[in-house]
Amino acid sequence: MIHPLIHIALHIIIPGIVARYLFPDRWRMVWLIMLLTMFIDADHLFVDPIFDPNRCSIGFHPLHSYPAIAAYLVLATLAKTRVVGLGLLIHIALDWLDCIWMV
Repeated sequence: MIHPLIHIALHIIIPGIVARYLFPDRWRMVWLIMLLTMFIDADHLFVDPIFDPNRCSIGFHPLHSYPAIAAYLVLATLAKTRVVGLGLLIHIALDWLDCIWMV
């Protein structure tokens, strides 16, 4: 039961740490934008069950697919979309850690 709570906490804490250290002059706004990127989990609403603690999101949900991840990498390289891209990549990295934790 603690695992989902840790997972959610990391989705809040890690973007805050990244925002604070990479964007010190505007970290609050960057953190907010990165938190908003967590809405890619909306793709979980299209499967049944919505939450399965034994399912790896990477490669399963459309917004967690490998082509989507490639798009997030591109977003992270462009100046105007860098914060969004970083937020999405942080989300994917944390979900990937979840997949490893399940093994």
